[in-house]
Amino acid sequence: MLKGLLWQWYDDPDMGHGFFVPAIAAYIAWQHRDKIAETPASPNWWGLAIMIWAALQLYLATLGAELFLTRTSFVISIIGATLLLGGMPYLRIFAFPLFLLFFMIPIPAIIYNQITFPLQLLASQVAENTISNIGIPVLREGNVLELAEQKLNVVEACSGIRSLLTLTFFSLVYGYFAEKRTWVRVTLFLSTIPIAIVANAGRVTMTGIIANFRPELAEGLFHEAQGWVIFMVAFAILALFHQFLIRVSNVAGKTA
Repeated sequence: MLKGLLWQWYDDPDMGHGFFVPAIAAYIAWQHRDKIAETPASPNWWGLAIMIWAALQLYLATLGAELFLTRTSFVISIIGATLLLGGMPYLRIFAFPLFLLFFMIPIPAIIYNQITFPLQLLASQVAENTISNIGIPVLREGNVLELAEQKLNVVEACSGIRSLLTLTFFSLVYGYFAEKRTWVRVTLFLSTIPIAIVANAGRVTMTGIIANFRPELAEGLFHEAQGWVIFMVAFAILALFHQFLIRVSNVAGKTA
């Protein structure tokens, strides 16, 4: 099972953050070592029931070739083992790093397909309007942008789902280390959706503008590097939005 997860992280272009998830979750869990030392273990046999459920889920999912249930059974078994060996006190201590482990599992294909195409169309529409407004002729047919020198196909990889999944994971980690207030953490997590969508639409727009003058730069290494730059910009926007929330909170606290 673990081998399958590792291969999925390597093979799936939308799980670029997958390798970081267990490392970061393990680091957060390690930070709670003092709490574990102070908390006596209270084994709970419900943990064994959860592990048996995970084994049955793995068996049935393997028979049905259902990858999502196969992979989630791995995390569920870890949760069960924690409950079995340490009880509810340990499960509460490790709740957040255990929750993070679900982010190393790709979302189900049926949900993925329902999300990507609307995002492709949205990015294409924004790019078309922006490129037209700056005076560059462009014609859009669905998720295809036709420029004077090149035709751009906004494929699944350009839908923004990769940035959205990665940004949501890092927003949780960022919120955990940089913020203590629950409402701010939740707001930061939810803000990743519009931030990722806007950032990806900006990337498609930039690609269209660049392709109008230098078609060869619309693909290859430069295009991949552009994706990393846009993601870092999106993360910077998330950090700035956090500072905005802090200032709004401070002003509200002074006026209250």
